[in-house]
Amino acid sequence: MTAAMTTVAAPAIAQGKQEWRMVTSWPKMFPGGGVAAVRFAEKIEAATGGRLTIKVFAAGELVPAFEAFDAVQRGTADCMHSTPYYWQNKSKVLSLYTTVPFGLTNAESVAWLRYGGGQALWDEAYGQFGLKGFHAGSTSVQMAGWFNKEIKSSADVKGLKMRIPGLGGEALRKLGATIVNLPVGEIFGALQSGAIDATEWVGPWQDLAAGFYKVAKYYYWPGMHEPATLNEITVNKAKFEALPKDVQQIFAWGCGDEHSQLTAENDASNAGALEVLIKQHNVQLKKLPDEFIKAYGKACGEVMKELRDSGDALTKKTLDSYYKFQREQMAWTRIGLQEYLNARLIGFQFT
Repeated sequence: MTAAMTTVAAPAIAQGKQEWRMVTSWPKMFPGGGVAAVRFAEKIEAATGGRLTIKVFAAGELVPAFEAFDAVQRGTADCMHSTPYYWQNKSKVLSLYTTVPFGLTNAESVAWLRYGGGQALWDEAYGQFGLKGFHAGSTSVQMAGWFNKEIKSSADVKGLKMRIPGLGGEALRKLGATIVNLPVGEIFGALQSGAIDATEWVGPWQDLAAGFYKVAKYYYWPGMHEPATLNEITVNKAKFEALPKDVQQIFAWGCGDEHSQLTAENDASNAGALEVLIKQHNVQLKKLPDEFIKAYGKACGEVMKELRDSGDALTKKTLDSYYKFQREQMAWTRIGLQEYLNARLIGFQFT
């Protein structure tokens, strides 16, 4: 053979390395989102062989917690780790991609996004701002929150100053509460000073880390205001589309993998943290009364009807999709998961 015949074409040279900046709405390495953002960045660097590295900035390091959306939109940052209901001042429909009071569970939310048309609607909503969102972790069902007084009826929230974002906060306002939104790094100080009387954050694992048991006496459940809270990893759409196709795919895969990992981490950590809160810190665990739950449900229904009737076509289309999917899921869940959980309570005997 001649030398020409034995020559093997050299592999294509990988496109140049890029470094992105990710801003977050969480304190540095805070359990949950803070750790997950760094973990995601490490995955992407490893999976792309260093072709895409992501430098993570905690809340306040590059921009404040609630300015992450604007930073990614204007290109100051390339992506963010946060949650969409923080941006309801841009459009209230964005709250649906975090959670809806009395709405879809985590598993149902992911099913809606992937198989019920939810992701296409989210793409349409975020596309108006030059963004694209990926779901990247869930807290599953949250706790109702921390209170400095007992809640014996819906009347007890009149005049209550509470940190609670999203549509859940809008509904509580209808019951007479004063609603504020604060990033997690500011909640403890506000509770301690009396600037707020109550707060919701996440669940036992993350609430324990935040130390709320030191400044609030009562810990209430159930968290019907946030049955599925989803985190997002959202990108500047133009910058994302400029990445090589395989890197885009790796990035999207990483978001899905992080969704599974962060959700599992939350679920695995809550039980032990709740035991610590009760046994070591003497937290008073209390269930919200049925009367409050019914009144809150009515208020939530009013909020959602007002949102549907706001005159925005995309909002109505999204709500129609969401609730059609929820009705279908409820029909199955009632005889599937719900009845199984009831049966487990009755029949579980292993010790």
